[in-house]
Amino acid sequence: MSERKIRNMEEFAAKSGVSRPTVSKYFNDPSSVRKSTRERIEAALERYDFRPNLYAVNQNRRLTKNIGIVVPNVADPFFSEMARNIEGLLIDAGYSPSTFSSHGSRDHEIEILETLRAIRPAGVLMAPLGRASDRAKIEGFCKDVPTVLFDSNIEGVGAAFIGSDPFQSVPLMVEYLCRSGEPPCFFEMPPVNPNANKRREAYLWAMQDLGHAPHVVRVEGSGWDFEDIGYREGLRVIKEGGLPSRTVLCSNDRLAIGLLAAAYESGIRVGITEDCSMRIAGHDDHPFARFTCPSLTTVAQDYKSISKGSVETILNLVDGGTVRDSEREVLFEGRLVMRASA
Repeated sequence: MSERKIRNMEEFAAKSGVSRPTVSKYFNDPSSVRKSTRERIEAALERYDFRPNLYAVNQNRRLTKNIGIVVPNVADPFFSEMARNIEGLLIDAGYSPSTFSSHGSRDHEIEILETLRAIRPAGVLMAPLGRASDRAKIEGFCKDVPTVLFDSNIEGVGAAFIGSDPFQSVPLMVEYLCRSGEPPCFFEMPPVNPNANKRREAYLWAMQDLGHAPHVVRVEGSGWDFEDIGYREGLRVIKEGGLPSRTVLCSNDRLAIGLLAAAYESGIRVGITEDCSMRIAGHDDHPFARFTCPSLTTVAQDYKSISKGSVETILNLVDGGTVRDSEREVLFEGRLVMRASA
């Protein structure tokens, strides 16, 4: 190992006996240089333990290999799973993904966009806050940087939107719950993004289409702490006798997880056996849904297809392609997952 640490590419090129442009060419694509040159560079890498600053390398390219990924809350297992899938696909394609969490904050979401401008990404995949987002800021960013939205849409913003179809997935669950027992009431999530309103509208439409009276249970609270909201509001509504049905469809699985805890604490047995007095279902197939007690019946979003579609669309734009009108909104169907809770 070198006695003195190599500070930059110029020093490394001098030590390895290869020109600076050739070294840059190697780091961009090792197969683009001759075998003998590649072996000399790799021997020098081993000897001097040099690792280039990839961000600096990218800044010197006309088109960087950086792809930004922005989610509302990376601690949410749903978004961490989406980010994991997207990152893997981008790495396989030879790109360097960087994931950012806006933590449910409008101001922080704007700061992330400014940070992304600084690292000159080739493109960005973004799940915006939606209702809380600064539309003008995001719209301006999307005009400068190829951007594809996923999970949560802002109409008319970005090159395309890739997500799930609530008007397929929610009616799928409503039909199952009506067919298998008492028609469900709807335990809604706070309207933090467009998905909240769309899922409520889909529930209302599905119930009316099946000839049942819809009942929406409105909750108090805001933000992304859905488990806490489901638990706290579940306790309140159960205590007040405000559940109009013994079957409850929650707007998302995280709310359902909180409601399951509230039901347990209230002495209510949830499930499909004869000794149970309540059924609870959710939406998304949250990574924890199969580990609740009882395991949660839900509608699975197609994580893999949404991730793959998002990556394929952004890489097409990065390569100079365009998005046809028919591709500006791509929605994937959900899949019914029947477990022990409903």
